[in-house]
Amino acid sequence: MADLAGDGHRVVVIGSGFGGLFVTRALKRAPVELTMIAKTAHHLFQPLLYQVATGILSEGEIAPSTREILRRQRNAVVLQGLVEDIDLAARTVTSRFHDRPTVTPYDTLIVAAGAGQSYFGNEHFATYAPGMKTIDDALELRSRIFGAFELAEVETDPEARRGLLTFVVVGAGPTGVEMAGQIRELSSTTIARDFRRFDPRDARVVLIDGASQVLPSFGSRLGDVTRRSLERLGIEIMVNAMVTDVDDASVTVRQSDGQVVRIESVCKVWAAGVEASPLGRLIAEQCGAECDRAGRVAVGPDLTLPGHPEVFVIGDLMAVDGVPGVAQGAIQSGKYAAKTIVARLAGQPAPAPFRYRDKGSMATISRFRAVVSVGRLRITGFPAWVMWLFLHLLYITGFKQQISTVLRWFITFASNGRSERTTTNQQLVGRLALERLGPGVSGPLVRGDPLPETHDAPRKD
Repeated sequence: MADLAGDGHRVVVIGSGFGGLFVTRALKRAPVELTMIAKTAHHLFQPLLYQVATGILSEGEIAPSTREILRRQRNAVVLQGLVEDIDLAARTVTSRFHDRPTVTPYDTLIVAAGAGQSYFGNEHFATYAPGMKTIDDALELRSRIFGAFELAEVETDPEARRGLLTFVVVGAGPTGVEMAGQIRELSSTTIARDFRRFDPRDARVVLIDGASQVLPSFGSRLGDVTRRSLERLGIEIMVNAMVTDVDDASVTVRQSDGQVVRIESVCKVWAAGVEASPLGRLIAEQCGAECDRAGRVAVGPDLTLPGHPEVFVIGDLMAVDGVPGVAQGAIQSGKYAAKTIVARLAGQPAPAPFRYRDKGSMATISRFRAVVSVGRLRITGFPAWVMWLFLHLLYITGFKQQISTVLRWFITFASNGRSERTTTNQQLVGRLALERLGPGVSGPLVRGDPLPETHDAPRKD
């Protein structure tokens, strides 16, 4: 670790998401030696991942370098590494970058490791239906989406082509709604004239959710508005429907009346459910804290662990009543943790218990259409879309990223063109091939077929 200001108070932050970044920046002028440890080298603006997946934005526009963001913060050191262990008794964090371990001691620890995709116990679904939580996920989905159209161009069997042109999105929250809307717009406008052997406008987009409406957290009125807008776009909505199986060519759904429906679909997107980082259960077991079903840790009113006031758990990893797993929850909890640390170091009284202030929810449906819920205010259509644009632009980190995002949006919304349509085979199969390396494996990996014996282990030559 770099030599900072001497023997100052050591603060370690795990995670570079909204919670980790905002608590780090809030401690800029505090008398601390701060180390941020994160498994990626970037800060991800997760709400716009679906635009990377559908070719509107590049990954750099929503994921600026963490080092660049914090380069002027002299009391901060950034370490890239996967945190493998937290020892509450010894007050150390063990991380690994490739095969090099690092042990970092702390006086105060802030765990903001976030959450990943949950498949509700059906982890094999991930092979065929990627989630959308990381840049890798978005790039893989981009390859799957555009690749489905490419395969349809060379497919001669009409039934097989219909399966290639059927896109299933599981989960009708904001991410699922936005993803379904963009796939529909992509096929209906952007690439409508790009193929010769089929019409992309014939693509079928199906949105599935186990709840009784789309956008269940937005209330029935906005849910109904959103559903009607999606249906006018040509998106099929299946609510009160549970996905019971997913394979390489289909999705099986059980409806509320018990009927089982099999949808032939090659390209699926999983946008349902979240599961907290396993670090939550790791620290909970050491201090006797409880975890909810999603793995989030029950913390005290000051967001610290029971018996460990030096350990804060914030963002998607904390279980606090009334705090949803959204960016504002992470931002506000990060700022609160920083305020508490500063008060402690100054010998001042602790702040009042953490209180979440709901600043509303919003989701885009399609170009020029969105829904916004703020308190008792409900806004739909173009005004909501303008609000969505402004607020999302406001929270994108970095002036360069904000300017380039505006330009990309202008191109897309003014001309229906999308600049980020480049895909590679590595993006498509990289996640699946990490432990199953060798030439010619992309097809079997995507289908989930067993690999030949010659591909069971990495090549040594």
